[in-house]
Amino acid sequence: MKRYTFASDNTAGMCPEAMEAFLKANQGHCPSYGEDVWTHQAAEGIRDLFETDCDVYFVCTGTAANSLALASLCTSYESVICHELAHIETDECGAPEFFSNGSKLLTVSGDQGKIHPDAFRERVTRRTDIHYPKPNILSVSQATEAGTVYSHEEIRVLTDSARARGMSVHMDGARFFNACVRLGVAPADITWKSGVDVLCLSGTKNGLGVGEAVVFFNRDHADTFAYRCKQSGQLLSKMRFFAAPWLGLLENEIWKRNAEHANRMADRLRAGFEAIEGVILTTPTEANGVFVHLPPGVASILQERGWAFYTFIGEGFARFLCSWSTHEEEVDHLLADVRDILGRL
Repeated sequence: MKRYTFASDNTAGMCPEAMEAFLKANQGHCPSYGEDVWTHQAAEGIRDLFETDCDVYFVCTGTAANSLALASLCTSYESVICHELAHIETDECGAPEFFSNGSKLLTVSGDQGKIHPDAFRERVTRRTDIHYPKPNILSVSQATEAGTVYSHEEIRVLTDSARARGMSVHMDGARFFNACVRLGVAPADITWKSGVDVLCLSGTKNGLGVGEAVVFFNRDHADTFAYRCKQSGQLLSKMRFFAAPWLGLLENEIWKRNAEHANRMADRLRAGFEAIEGVILTTPTEANGVFVHLPPGVASILQERGWAFYTFIGEGFARFLCSWSTHEEEVDHLLADVRDILGRL
């Protein structure tokens, strides 16, 4: 049987608190299309979390969140600067370009999945003629696709550079909560207080069954967002079932507990890999993912034994993600299998 524990934090179920909130919302009749008390309370909870009066919208997927948010920030002749590994570039099937009617993604390189300030400046200033898509948005991923996190200072340097050029800042927060607990900072500190205009905040990877929140700190950019949601099929008639589980994450800071646990399991896994000769850690473990290079043959045998994990990075490279529901025993079992396979090889 396949074991999906480390394939992605998407493979985990709903945490009990989110499920309880979902079931509480499943009572009686209430207004539809987000006019219900659950949706209003969830939005207020997110405003409280970020300590500011922001606009909050709930959508189904991270791709919808990123694509619609970017479309609200730019026009078809403008461009988005992002890292070459960014999810909007590698894993969203052209949706950001589609929903913005053609805004181009311009990628930059950078170690450990991070945009380097010099690379950003070079990309923005490379051309300014009318034949080139005008750079208008900086998009950063927090945490990055390489499992690292931007510090408060790193975010500030990038956003200051973008704002000096009149650009807006989008943050893909698929694993934002994991970054917050790793840095030990309040969510506000590495978003609007650091110059971020809009955050796409994932609940799915933190313990929800489905659902993301698009949080506009710069509310001017949200003027037409409700129309974009409707046109793209993201305005749900029974919105309460998407919004209510957020209350389960927000109350008593369950989001923090879930993220801390996932990060702790990743630290345990990393420590185990470090003790195995031949396994090479490729990036720092700063969120809930561990990236390694395995000796020849190990990955395929692990998969034959039922372990599911990502190997999209290249030959021998593997990504293992932990979630709110990962158990220590599962981490230890995986490590024991790796040691056993290497012993046999």
